[in-house]
Amino acid sequence: MALRAYGFLTLTALFWGANAVAGRLAVGHVSPFLLTAMRWALCFAAATFLARRHLRRDAAVLRRHAGLLFGLGAVGFTCFNALFYTAAIYTTALNIVILQAGMPLVIFAISFVLFRARVTGGQAAGFALTLAGVVVTAANGSLAALVQLHLNRGDALMLLAILCYGSYTAALRWKPPVHWLSFMAAISGAAFVTAVPLAAWEVARGTVIWPDARGWAIGAFTGVFPGLVAQASFIAGAGLIGSNRAGLFINLVPVFGAVLSVLVLGERLQPYHLVGLGLVLSGLALAERRRAAAA
Repeated sequence: MALRAYGFLTLTALFWGANAVAGRLAVGHVSPFLLTAMRWALCFAAATFLARRHLRRDAAVLRRHAGLLFGLGAVGFTCFNALFYTAAIYTTALNIVILQAGMPLVIFAISFVLFRARVTGGQAAGFALTLAGVVVTAANGSLAALVQLHLNRGDALMLLAILCYGSYTAALRWKPPVHWLSFMAAISGAAFVTAVPLAAWEVARGTVIWPDARGWAIGAFTGVFPGLVAQASFIAGAGLIGSNRAGLFINLVPVFGAVLSVLVLGERLQPYHLVGLGLVLSGLALAERRRAAAA
């Protein structure tokens, strides 16, 4: 069971890292809120098509939990993306990545408040190592880069984004007993509905960038892979090993993002990337080994 979860969560981190690269490639080819709406529209359409048999069977359960499902899609998908993209206007990528490394801690805290979920010593030690790995990666191996960090409006928005996704992840414990495709169709539908007003706001402000060929390609990619496949994989992984343990794998995202930046964007692979990857993987292994020993 654990190996399956590791596979799901590693795949999630890979596609979320790819999403960061796709976001950079999208600049000037499609505006961010419109891209968000396109992403969830495609994800909703694909999930609904694939889930059509399951949706008929799960319809009554989905109706009973409509409020929860709408909230999960709105907060975990739309609000997180909207805050993330807006934060990028006011702060640096370095700040965003380092702040995003705090996601597992937010998940731990919310899980404890809502469910009194216990954080083990192994999880805490693993979190510290993975956080160190992300910091090394984000800071390009330079202590001077960390010293120069300062909080600004973008950092505050990113903290709110982390709170949104951390709340979504912890609340997955309340996921109704439906097929995962039915669940994805429901929450991606909610994400699309709540993303449309944001895209309309871009149009009203005159800041919208209508997609060209690259914009459409990026929209399709983000809808299918970082959207449908990655979100479904994260749900599956969290269902197998719990939100706290699954949250640690989020710290693989900036490491994969760095590697994909080398392969896709032509950036140079540096020794600190390898050090960061080693620390992240060591932290994940430590948390899981302590978990297995305690079981």
